[in-house]
Amino acid sequence: MEKWHDHSLLRQELVDRRCRTADEVAMWVKDTAKRSAQNTASNPSAMSSAYAMISANAALVLINVACGLLNRQISALANEFEQKGGFSERMYRVRSNRRK
Repeated sequence: MEKWHDHSLLRQELVDRRCRTADEVAMWVKDTAKRSAQNTASNPSAMSSAYAMISANAALVLINVACGLLNRQISALANEFEQKGGFSERMYRVRSNRRK
């Protein structure tokens, strides 16, 4: 199976589509596999092979996007913790200010 590289046109097409549900991703995979099979051959095994390759690569792309988003969230939370402190520190500040 061919793994898509970071600059793959199909990878970018999937990312740009910004699918909101798994059904939308499945429809994109199905449409893309049909296009791919039409460009290469018209036999059923070509369609099955294209579908499997595109499905696997789509899953990897979505996993990488999710990891990227999680990394950004973790960085933002770490920065906020450094700037404003943790939950206990903030609670102490609020309680101290109320007592004054």
